[in-house]
Amino acid sequence: MTRLADLADLVRAPAALSVPGDVLSGAAAAGALGPRTPALAGASVLLYWAGMAANDWADRRLDALERPERPIPSGRVRPAVALGVASGLTAAGLAVATAAGGRRAAAVALPLAATIWGYDLRAKNTAAGPAVMAACRGLDVLLGASGGRVVRALPAALTVAAHTWTVTALSRREVTGADRRLPGLTLAGTALIALATPARPTPPATGRGGSSRAARLGNLVPAVLAAGYATRYGRAQARVLADPSPARVRAAVGAGITGLPALQGALTARAGARMLGLAVAGAAPLGRRLARLISPT
Repeated sequence: MTRLADLADLVRAPAALSVPGDVLSGAAAAGALGPRTPALAGASVLLYWAGMAANDWADRRLDALERPERPIPSGRVRPAVALGVASGLTAAGLAVATAAGGRRAAAVALPLAATIWGYDLRAKNTAAGPAVMAACRGLDVLLGASGGRVVRALPAALTVAAHTWTVTALSRREVTGADRRLPGLTLAGTALIALATPARPTPPATGRGGSSRAARLGNLVPAVLAAGYATRYGRAQARVLADPSPARVRAAVGAGITGLPALQGALTARAGARMLGLAVAGAAPLGRRLARLISPT
């Protein structure tokens, strides 16, 4: 029988800590935070795990050569079980999203699920792979925004999508290593993302010092979180610049995955939910600890 630990390895269970922040940042930006938000975050996790299982099922022959320790090629999980897990989690994710958010959530969850499967089965090994994966994360942010003014969440969705592009582009070199041009490009992208994240439209001046101080405090939290995101993920990419070996690339990809909650927290705080943003960012150190037990890549 398949062990629970092997299934957790199959779906990269700890990496799911990087997922709820998508929904929360989208909901905060769209003014849609409410009782349905946790359920939508749960649906997002289910779809993420489905994508991980589908990824290993689709890559089972390649992994037999390049990653024989993975659950399927090592014999710990049968291919049919992996496909069943991926299909079941997809159905569950769509059901939860629809039950929680109705037609508006379903209208985002269905394209999200299709994009996840499209990446795993078709786009992953093409030039479009990073863009398709970025679209998955962007849609995930919009899933959280589906109960509010979705257009307000577009900047957050584009920010998370841009970060995802950098991580996915690096992940394609986990086995072979990278040339120095790629980490240079992704590092520049990370710097731009971090600089742009805390910025938001400045409200009209009221002439009241208290309002001005509150505005500065409101901008401080996202700025600090964005700086923390850039520092940790940026350092890992800088190490790839110095040594573009497969091990360094894998470490940078792991830093990009486990560091995403800090970016999501900055986006959530930027929308005005400062305490929630700090809570979202708190998943980053926990994710790093769990990543020592189960690889997030």
